[in-house]
Amino acid sequence: MKKTVMEEFARTIERFGDKPALMSKKNGDWTAMTWKEYSERVRITARAFMALGLEAGKAISIMGYNCSQWLISDLAAIFAGAVPGGIYTTNSPEQCEYIAKHSEANIAVLEGDLELAKFKQIRHNLPDLKAIILMNGSDDDDGVYSWDELDKLAESVTDKELDERIAAQKPDDCCTLIYTSGTTGNPKGVMISHDNIIWTAGQIRDLVNGNDEEHLISYLPLSHIAEQMLSVHGPYTMGCTTWFAESLDLLGDNLREVRPTVFVGVPRVWEKIQAKMMAAGAANPPLKKKIAAWARKKGLEGAYAHQEGKPMPFLYGLANKLVFSKVKEKLGLDRCRFFITTAAPISMDTLEFFLSLGLPLTEIYGMSECTGPGTASMPQPFKYRTGWAGPKLAGTEISIAEDGEVLMRGRHVFMGYFKNEEATKESLDSDGWLHSGDIGMLDDMDFLKITDRKKELIITAGGENIPPQVLEGKLKAIPVISQVAVIGDRRKYLTALFTLDPEKLEQVIKEAGSPATDMASASKCKKIHAYIQKQLDDVNISLARVQTIKKFTILPEEFTVEGGELTPTMKMKRRIINEKYAAAIENMYK
Repeated sequence: MKKTVMEEFARTIERFGDKPALMSKKNGDWTAMTWKEYSERVRITARAFMALGLEAGKAISIMGYNCSQWLISDLAAIFAGAVPGGIYTTNSPEQCEYIAKHSEANIAVLEGDLELAKFKQIRHNLPDLKAIILMNGSDDDDGVYSWDELDKLAESVTDKELDERIAAQKPDDCCTLIYTSGTTGNPKGVMISHDNIIWTAGQIRDLVNGNDEEHLISYLPLSHIAEQMLSVHGPYTMGCTTWFAESLDLLGDNLREVRPTVFVGVPRVWEKIQAKMMAAGAANPPLKKKIAAWARKKGLEGAYAHQEGKPMPFLYGLANKLVFSKVKEKLGLDRCRFFITTAAPISMDTLEFFLSLGLPLTEIYGMSECTGPGTASMPQPFKYRTGWAGPKLAGTEISIAEDGEVLMRGRHVFMGYFKNEEATKESLDSDGWLHSGDIGMLDDMDFLKITDRKKELIITAGGENIPPQVLEGKLKAIPVISQVAVIGDRRKYLTALFTLDPEKLEQVIKEAGSPATDMASASKCKKIHAYIQKQLDDVNISLARVQTIKKFTILPEEFTVEGGELTPTMKMKRRIINEKYAAAIENMYK
C-alpha cells in the first residue's frame, strides 16, 4: 500500500521514539536527539514556516552543511505541504537565485553569514520569498529570523492546521525537488513523489537488511538524492541513527568515532582515502611493505573467489588478521557491512585497491530521476562483480535501447521536471521508460555496466566512437595521476589533461629525480613528464590504436568545485574544462 512520508515517519516514532535519531557534535561531545524529539522539532518548524507565510505547493530553499537543522527543515517543508529544494553550498548567488526563483521558494533556510550574504545579493529578484531563517546566528535585517525564534513563531499556528496540511497530501503528490547539479546549462528540478521516496527507501532497507541498529554518517551534500536517501529518508524507514560529520576535513576522525555500519562514498572520497593509505604505506619499513604486498595479493585472490562463490585461498584468514582487520579499524570501518561507491564512475584501480584489503566497494548506479538507485551490488557471492554496477533494484526493470542507452522503469522513476515539459518528454517516454542518458550493457546474469555518457562520447575526426570514461579509468591507474580528462572530439587523435595527486607527489619527485618542489613546478618538469610518459606507454599498449593517448598536458592544480571544473558531486564539467584549458588543448594539436 502506498504511503506518504508523514505516515512512514509516524510509524517510526511509535516504534523507536526514545532511541537516538540524530547525533551532532557540540563542544567536543556527541549529543543525541531522539526520534520523538526529532518529530516534535519537525512539527514546530513546519508550523513556524506556515506562520511566516509558507503556502502549500510552494518551496523552501535549504542551503548549508549537513546538520539536524537541514533535515528538520526538509521534513518540515514536506509536512507543511510544500516542497524542499536543496541548494549546494558551493553555488554562486546567480545559481541560488535561479533555484529559489524557479522553485517559487517562500522561505530560505540558510546555514550562516556566508549563505546569507549570497541571498542578500539576490533577494530583490525573488518575488515569492517571504522570510529567511538562519540555522546558526542571527541578523538584524527585516525578514531574517534565527533558528531560536521558530518556537515563538509556531505558537500562532495550531497543530490542527498543520494536520490539515498533512491530511491533504497523497502518496503520488510531489514532496521534494532535487535540482540536478548539471554538467551543462541550468539545473532541472526533479519532482519526486512521496511514493517514489517511501518505496525506494523500503527497497534499500530490505536490500541491506537494515534495522534500528544501523549507524550512518552524513557528510555528502544533502542537495543530492544519494545523501537524502541515506540521511533523511532511509533512516526513518529503519529507525536507525544518523551522525553528522563535523566537516569533510574531519571526516577521517569522525569515522573512527562513529564506526558506521554502512558507508557511502563518491569515487573522489575513495580515491583520496586510497592516496593517503598509499602514501602512508610507502613510508613503512621493508618488512611491513612485504607483508602488506603478500596480504593484498591474497586479498584480491580471495575477493574474486568470493564473488564467484568459490572457497577462499589458503592463508586468507591470516592475511585478514594481520592486515585487513587492522586497516578497517584504523579507518573506522571495522563494523561496516557495506562499502558503497556511487554518483560517478570509479576506476578499476581504486576498486581493486580496496578489494585487495578486504574492503569490497560495491557500486550503486542511479540518478535523481529514479530517486537514487537503479541497480545495487551487495557484497555476497553472485550479488556483485567488481567493475559492474550490479543487478537491478528489486521490483524495477532495466533495458538497453538499440543505441546502447540504459532505460529504467518502476515505482522509483520520478514524476517529471518541474516547469519543464519538454525535458520531461525527452527523459520519460510514453511507456514509462526513463531514458538515463548513460550507455551501458547487461551481462548473462543481468549485471549492468555503465560504459559512458551518451552525450559525452568522443567522435574522432575518423568517425570512431570513443567512451572517455573507460579510458580515464585506465589512465587513473598511473600512480601519480589524480584526475584525467580525455580530449579528442572531432580531432585526429586523443590527448589528455592530467592533474597530479598531492599525496603521492613527493615520492614521485624522488623516483623521477626531479628538482620540482610543488605541483606547479612538477607540471612543467621534463623529468616528471618523462616519468609519466613511460607509464602512459604501458597503458597505451593495452588499448586499441584509435584509443591511445598521443599527447598529454599536466595541469598545475587539481580540478575542483570552486574552480568550476567539477559539479558538487565531483562529476567533471567537460564543457568548462574544454573552455578553461583551451590554449593547453590547442597546443597538443599543433
